[in-house]
This record gives sequence, structure tokens and C-alpha cells, in this order.
Amino acid sequence: MVKVMISCGEASGDLYAGALVPELRRLQPDVQVFGLGGQYMRRAGAHLVEDYRGLTVTGLIEALTVIPRSLRVYRSLVAEARAERPDVFVAIDFPDFNLRLAETLNRLDVPVIYYVGPQVWAWRASRLRTIKRLVKRALVIFAFEEAIYREAGIPVEFVGHPLVDLARSNEPRQKFLEHLGFDPSSPTVALLPGSRPNEVRAILPDLARAASMIASRVPQVQFLVARAPNLDEDLFHSLAILERKGFSPAVMVEACTDDVLASADVVLTASGTATVQSAIHECPMIIVYRLSPLTYRLAKHFVQVEAIGMINLVAGEKIVPELIQDAFTAEAVSSQAVSFLTDQRRSERTRQALRSARTKLGSPGASLRAAQSILSIAKS
Repeated sequence: MVKVMISCGEASGDLYAGALVPELRRLQPDVQVFGLGGQYMRRAGAHLVEDYRGLTVTGLIEALTVIPRSLRVYRSLVAEARAERPDVFVAIDFPDFNLRLAETLNRLDVPVIYYVGPQVWAWRASRLRTIKRLVKRALVIFAFEEAIYREAGIPVEFVGHPLVDLARSNEPRQKFLEHLGFDPSSPTVALLPGSRPNEVRAILPDLARAASMIASRVPQVQFLVARAPNLDEDLFHSLAILERKGFSPAVMVEACTDDVLASADVVLTASGTATVQSAIHECPMIIVYRLSPLTYRLAKHFVQVEAIGMINLVAGEKIVPELIQDAFTAEAVSSQAVSFLTDQRRSERTRQALRSARTKLGSPGASLRAAQSILSIAKS
């Protein structure tokens, strides 16, 4: 029997873990998988020692609020590792927590693999020294990361992006929209306000105001909201602005983000994994983000890249607009969205650029390649 411990502390990591576990089982039927995760990891057959809900926030200051729960989860996972003695520990993103956990498991002589590593190319490059000391192998999902890790002396393998396999719609646009009572021939705007509660609180109100402005300028426009799992409905009350202003209400859907993206003409999305997901569906997007003023002032001194949107970084240029912090206003978002909806040449140019960027995400089979690498370490 091979024992694999996984730790992922946010929605995207849970999605990747949920795709990884079946590949581990296919290659090693008696594998035992346990650790920190969420619904996808659980559905794949792993044993959740702890659920990541309540751990995930963005921002340096905001992170202070989850320290007590983080410590409790950390102690629980260490106790489980001592009891079960895993053959390998797989950290998936979530670096502040996972690097500390990796430090402890390393002292227990458990080999550590980092799958979906920290964004050291954007900020806190000093983490590379910690990763080099602790990690047996890094499995990266962006091709440009491979050289960064290799130059730092870290054994690394580019496995490709798991979303290449995962970002698949279940229904064609017409059927999906008709099921929701939408007109497939009308312009459709998707809102993706993030997967963390503090993200939604900071981002959705201005997206909702932008939606009302778009509705006043684009006849028959309709709005879909992709709601991440484990988010309270109270976070979405700002969407009521559409009804108050006499427009059709936004329809909120959960667990079918790919259907939403495949059906949209433009996406208003929080920066993060969703930008890659939107790109795979070749959907023009406006990337937005907002942190608390203090967190932003602190963070901007450390950020080493001009673009923050993941798909812009993959492309090597800003192929879609980014509206960050003070530049993120309802007026700016609505102006960009209306442009995409009314300028077909711009929309098609953007789709072509996204199509080109998509080729840089690697070939299908990322989760399988990651599983093969993990098991090779576990058995060595």
C-alpha cells in the first residue's frame, strides 16, 4: 500500500486534487490518500482529515484573521502524519500554510512534492530557497516556471495545466442557456467574483453596478453569475441592483462554471485561476481585483510583474484588460464590456490571442503526469 498525504487550501487546489486522486488510484489501486481539501478531493475518494473552508483569504492583513484556525488544522494534519506515516506529501499551492507543513513533514523524513508551486516569479522569490531545502520535486503547471525552478537548483517537471482536461462544458451554449430560461441569441455576460468570501465582498458590488450600466447600454443583455462552492448566499445580495433598476435579474449557478464560460460573450472575472479557465473557452474577459488599501500598499512594493492576470502572464503580454485596485470601477468595467459586446473585430482578435495563449498551457494529461511523478517518489 502507498500512502499519499495531500494539502490544498483553496477552491482551485481542491479542483486539482480532485483530478489527481483518480489518476493515483488508476496507477496504484491500493493507494491511500488523505489530508486537507474540499468537496472535489472527498468525492474522488480521499479521506479529509480537515476541510479547507474557513482557511482561505487574500491579503497580508486579511490572513491574520484565519491564524487560529490555521494552527488547529496544522496540528491536526501533523498528528495524522505522525500516525499514518505517508510515503509522500503533496503540497498544492497555498504556500504560507503548506511550506510550514512541509518543514515539519520533512523532519519526519516524509518526501515532499510541490504541485502547483507558489508564484515566485510574481513576488517573494526568496521562497525558492525554502523550496530547494524542503522539496524533493516541484511539479509546475506553467511552462515558463520550469526554467525559474531549475535555475534555483530545484528538481522540476513541467506537467502542464490540469484545466486543459478539466475545463469542459457539459452542454452546448444553446441548450444550457435555454435550460436557464435565457435567449441563446442575446448577448450574455458572465460574472466570476472569486472563490474566497473576502474577494466576493470586495469585488461583486462593483461588478453588479457595472452589470446595471451594461444593461442600460446593450439591449437584451443577460447575466450569469458563477458561484464558487461553499460561499454563503448573503455575499451575493448586491446583485439585486439589476432588479431595482428594472433589468432582468442575474441568474446564479453553481458547479457549472465551464458551462457559464462556454456560453458567455464576455466575462467579468476576478484575477486567478478563472482567467485560465476563461481562456481555455476562448472567451474575452475583463480581469479585476481589489485588496484592502493597506494590503495593497504593502504588496505593491514586492510584486515583480506588470500584469497580474494569469493568462496575460502566460501570453507574455496584456491580451485582455486588467482593472486593479483604484482602476477597478463600475464605469471602467462596463466600458470595456460594452466594447467587447459591440466591437466584433476586437472580440475576435482577443479570441485569437486567447487561442494562441492556450497552446502554452501544455497538452492534455497533466493530472496523470503528476500522479506518475508522485508515485515514483513515493516508491523510491
